[in-house]
Amino acid sequence: MNDELKGEVTRGARALVVYPQMRGRGDLDPEARLEEARGLALAIGLVVAEAVAIPIREPRAGTLFGEGQIQNISVACELNEAELIIVDGSLSAIQQRNLEEKLKRKVIDRTGLILEIFGERAATVEGRLQVELAHLDYQAGRLVRSWTHLERQRGGFGFLGGPGETQIEADRRMIRDRMAKIRRELEQVRRTRGLHRDRREKAPWPIVALVGYTNAGKSTLFNRLTGAEVMAEDLLFATLDPTMRAIRLPAVEKAILSDTVGFISDLPTQLVAAFRATLEEVNAADVILHVRDIANPDTESQKRQVLEVLADLGVIGDADDETDDQDAARSIPIIEVWNKWDLLNPTQAEEMREAMAQRSDEIIVPASARTGMGCDFLLETVGATLTEGAKVYTFVIPAADGQRIAFLHARGEVLSEEDAGEGEEGPLLRLQVRLAERELGRFSAL
Repeated sequence: MNDELKGEVTRGARALVVYPQMRGRGDLDPEARLEEARGLALAIGLVVAEAVAIPIREPRAGTLFGEGQIQNISVACELNEAELIIVDGSLSAIQQRNLEEKLKRKVIDRTGLILEIFGERAATVEGRLQVELAHLDYQAGRLVRSWTHLERQRGGFGFLGGPGETQIEADRRMIRDRMAKIRRELEQVRRTRGLHRDRREKAPWPIVALVGYTNAGKSTLFNRLTGAEVMAEDLLFATLDPTMRAIRLPAVEKAILSDTVGFISDLPTQLVAAFRATLEEVNAADVILHVRDIANPDTESQKRQVLEVLADLGVIGDADDETDDQDAARSIPIIEVWNKWDLLNPTQAEEMREAMAQRSDEIIVPASARTGMGCDFLLETVGATLTEGAKVYTFVIPAADGQRIAFLHARGEVLSEEDAGEGEEGPLLRLQVRLAERELGRFSAL
């Protein structure tokens, strides 16, 4: 292997993006997939010289591509002066090594590219631990790819020490030890997060979680609804770490809006496992806002990817099971926000209105986070969803019981509040409150 292939590719490097179009993956639009791959490369500061889709009838075990296709890739690299090749798919360690040897250039696959982006963007201690764990898991099986010198053996201890272990075995052992240490640290983070969730369950304010495909406009919508200044750019994975802010809703005094990491198709399994603790925050939500880029031609495929992740987290039933009653499976109400409505032309907008009319069993809100269109109606819809099925109850509570009084003000609609005389614990208050059934259960547990 050339020494130059062992170095890191710097920002600003020219890259050739290759999408292996597999037979049987008709649900993915090649152009949309290439555009997404360009966005991933841009997110880490690479320059995409060219992006091409290559049909794959039968994947080659050693190289994925056929010899003629590899030759075409090599010619494209020469013509475009590309020093890096991004394969927008999954490569085995052997395939990656063989392609580098044949093309004389560094090759990374989709998993490696996304890991690099996450490694650059993670800001919190937890985020950095999760990314490092995912990196180590990814690299553990690929040591032989670029570290061929690690095959030499170390001698054993003493006169009869035997052949000892190879350097690559030692490094794999060190990686396993480091991964075990990170997992212990993340377990502590999960326990702490669990305590925080328990506190929020007892806290008076409902939680609204934003989820969606990366670059669907979640952070822009978050900023619009909260007046915050979370990083929001036309960039894949612009934000990684969850952010929470307070918002006011009709019929609900206060709620917490949570912005989560964006989803993406073929999210590396290492990242799904590593970021599970973060994504599980969605399970603590009272309402989920599924933000969709409705102007994207691949929006339906993106929706399926998001639903698959939510199903994996147990928020909804299996997205692939057409016999599954999705509405019955959902334990958390989901509102679809059809964002970027302002980018639709009149014909497209009319088609979307017809699509909405055909899906009357779902809660859908057309909106534009950039212009603010539909955002007031969205807040009304969230408030109505939180108070759906609410009934009017009368409670007599000690005036000193601030926690329960605050809960009723935050989670319900207080219709009246008056003195109710004296009790064993002092002055009493009589409150007439419109409260949802699930909130009544939480109130009773306080």
